[in-house]
Order: sequence, then C-alpha cells, then structure tokens
Amino acid sequence: MDDFFSELGKRISETADIVGKKTNEILDTEKLKSRIRTLERANERDYIDIGKSVYEKFQENEVTDESCIEFCEAIEKRQEQIEDLKKEIDRIKGE
Repeated sequence: MDDFFSELGKRISETADIVGKKTNEILDTEKLKSRIRTLERANERDYIDIGKSVYEKFQENEVTDESCIEFCEAIEKRQEQIEDLKKEIDRIKGE
C-alpha cells in the first residue's frame, strides 16, 4: 500500500511540474505576443502618420512620386464624395 501512495505522490509531483512548465510557457508566449501586438500597433500609427505627412505635402504640391500622387488623388476623390454625401444627408433632413 505504501508503494501505491509513494507512486501516486511521484505521479502527482511529475504532473504538477509538467503543468507548471506548460503554464510558464503559455505565460511567456502570451507576454511575447502582447509585445508583438504593441509593436505592430505602433507601426500602424507610424504608417498612418507617414501617410498624413505625404498627403499634406501633396496638398502643398510638394510630392513628386507618382504612386504617392495616385493615392493622394484617390483620397481627394473620396473626400469629395464624402462631402457630397454629407450634403445629401443635410438635404434629406431639411437643413
């Protein structure tokens, strides 16, 4: 009977060690994933800021890169459409 409890104790201890290691692995992995998400969000903010900067330069006729000009012109066109839609909303509301 002592062997049974001794063996059971060893198995419980081994299982606890395995669970502890897996828990640490999961926590470490999640911490790293969180850092990755933070860095990716920072990159996204910087991409947006770069785009805004390029668009502001475009408005001042300081952009010469054709691909940037195409993006900026598309933005301008969408802005015009947005303004037209807002006017339509105002018209519908009777303002």
